[in-house]
Amino acid sequence: MMTTHAEKAQAFLARHHADAPLLMPNPWDAGAARVLESIGFEALATTSSGFAATLGRLDGEVTRDEAVAHGAALSAAVDVPVSADLENAFADDPEGVAETVRLAVAAGLCGCSVEDYSGAEIYDAALARDRVVAAADSAHGGDVHFVLTARAENHIRGRNDLDDTIARLQSYQEAGADVLFAPGIWELADIRRVVSSVDRPVNVLAGPNTPPVAELAAAGVKRISVGGAFAYVALSALAGAGRELLEQGTYGYWETAGPGMTMAREVLKR
Repeated sequence: MMTTHAEKAQAFLARHHADAPLLMPNPWDAGAARVLESIGFEALATTSSGFAATLGRLDGEVTRDEAVAHGAALSAAVDVPVSADLENAFADDPEGVAETVRLAVAAGLCGCSVEDYSGAEIYDAALARDRVVAAADSAHGGDVHFVLTARAENHIRGRNDLDDTIARLQSYQEAGADVLFAPGIWELADIRRVVSSVDRPVNVLAGPNTPPVAELAAAGVKRISVGGAFAYVALSALAGAGRELLEQGTYGYWETAGPGMTMAREVLKR
């Protein structure tokens, strides 16, 4: 068992260079993190949208303090490394980005992602690079090699320009990012092109039409995450159970609730 923050972060980084992709799901609270750890996942990441939903908010409506505290709570709940989805690091300027990453390191997390989208627009390429430089300085400047993921947001923000995305990822690699991520790229040919264009591990977001894990592995993808999908699965199951009770007056949801209760009693006890 890893005993120090530095050892856990180093193991997290090393896992990105293994032959098989790191499957890294995104729990929305500490209980979900414990369940996912218990079934064998080697690392976890927070989900900004999933966490926001637990607060009754939409993605983008969580504060920096809330996001960092949430990441710290998940990290404390499990033994595996946890990376934080910190959106645009809650800052436009490089100094603010650097401070957010410092807070994430101090919170005991092993990594985080930084987006190049302000919440209104994609950052200019030069500013986007400067923000990654600042993030990398904070991530790598201490005793812990904090794993920095740089995200190019083009393809989930209505800018389907693969050439620009690759140029940005290459710039972020040169700026010091450990992992590169362009969510919204679904076609295997495009994924292969991204992987072959950079020298850092590439994360792929699993969407409805994403190629299976085996095909992504063959393409050289090193990490696969799910974003808010598992949180939405849970919300859908909750709504289904609620509708059954409200509309039918029956309790068929116990077919899944019973095993879930048994699992929770086993997994959540300390």
